[in-house]
Formats: sequence, C-alpha cells, structure tokens
Amino acid sequence: MKLQCNVGETDKTIRWTVGILLLVYGFFFRSWWGLLGLPLVLTAYFGYCHLYKLLNISTCKDHPAKK
Repeated sequence: MKLQCNVGETDKTIRWTVGILLLVYGFFFRSWWGLLGLPLVLTAYFGYCHLYKLLNISTCKDHPAKK
C-alpha cells in the first residue's frame, strides 16, 4: 500500500526545521522533549501525516484531500 502525499513543500520545510531543532534540543539537554521531533521528521520525510488523513487535510498541491 502506497501512502498518498498529504504534506506540502512548505509544511515539510517547517516540519524538518522544528523536528531537527527538537531532536538537537533533546540530545543536548538529555531530555525526552527531543522525542517530539521524531514524528515531525518522519512525516516530513515520507510526506504523509496520519492526523491529516484523519482530519481530511492536505497541504500537498499534487493530491488535494477528497471532499
């Protein structure tokens, strides 16, 4: 099963940036808060967000959410 893109380019850039910052913060301060960056990095990498699917949202220009 192939996941359909529902995360657009701007959304991916924001997710990459915030996700990596959280991971670095968690590593640097040895805090569990860094783990919050992991889902952001993964959704940016795969271009698919399960929460967006549940809420029928798409920020991807190529594959708009079905209405």
